[in-house]
Amino acid sequence: MTQPRRTLVSVEDTPYYHCVGRCVRRAFLCGFDQLSKRSFEHRRGWMQDRLALLVETFAIDLCAYTLMSNHYHLVVRLSPERIAAWSDREVIERWTQVYRGSGAALRYLNSEPLSDGDKAEVDRHVAVWRERLGDLSWFMRALNEFIARKANCEDECTGHFWEARFKSQALLDEAAVLTAMAYVDLNPVRSKTAKSIGDSAFTSGQGRLRAAQSGGIDYTTRPGPRLMPFAEVERQHQLDFLPFKLMDYLVLLDATGRAIVAGKRGFIADDQPKLLRSLNIDSNHWFDTVMNLQRRYELAMGSPEKMLQLAKHWGRRWLCGTRSAARFYAAVKP
Repeated sequence: MTQPRRTLVSVEDTPYYHCVGRCVRRAFLCGFDQLSKRSFEHRRGWMQDRLALLVETFAIDLCAYTLMSNHYHLVVRLSPERIAAWSDREVIERWTQVYRGSGAALRYLNSEPLSDGDKAEVDRHVAVWRERLGDLSWFMRALNEFIARKANCEDECTGHFWEARFKSQALLDEAAVLTAMAYVDLNPVRSKTAKSIGDSAFTSGQGRLRAAQSGGIDYTTRPGPRLMPFAEVERQHQLDFLPFKLMDYLVLLDATGRAIVAGKRGFIADDQPKLLRSLNIDSNHWFDTVMNLQRRYELAMGSPEKMLQLAKHWGRRWLCGTRSAARFYAAVKP
């Protein structure tokens, strides 16, 4: 039975989630359609621009993304702690960047006189919008509805552009976050549409690599969405940074991508990347999980203990992927 999204996404369980959106009716998100001989490459720009706006508007960080021909992947971090610091004016300004605000809210922004009824209306709307600006479902809705309308208009049709709703996986620990990010960034390599991270257009992996090569700014592609930064050693436990170092992550992506292209299943050089060593993850288990993340895990990834705890919270006896987690995390030595 399908569970309500509000039970699947809770910052109390974890702030990190892997989300997937997929097109229907042979619709193209981007790429070239060999049947109709039409190019939809420009839609990648729509996605990037919309993500860039939403990341600046919502209290949600983007850790990784990739835009494929008929689907996309995101790894996000919910940051509700920021919302409490936003003033009512900032909430309205953010909301009206994405949606039309009420007349009273717009008058409030313009510093026009407000009646008591207007003030009460503004207070009600601000309370609702403040909650929605930290909600993953509203973030995905603001992305998917916008793209669907533009695509349907261009295709001169109506109806669903996306599957019924996006899929989400809760990422319960650092190893799960790292695996999901690599899975997302390596999607073009895994699907044989690119030979390396450097060739993987419209991915966070390529953006991070080129930014590192150019001293922090990616001058080679159109501006993409702001990505959550990696931590330096002294910042490793702050909430606004990913708990890894950028160069360690890029080295891991490169080694894993080379193994995929070479067809050497599970093979990574003897001196395996630092991140695998620091998390004590065996390269064979790592490779298999990065290749099959969505097959191995359905709604969540984490240690068996954390997955069983989450299953209990959701009122289930177990979660799909618990056995895979037992194998993956068995390689993690204490």
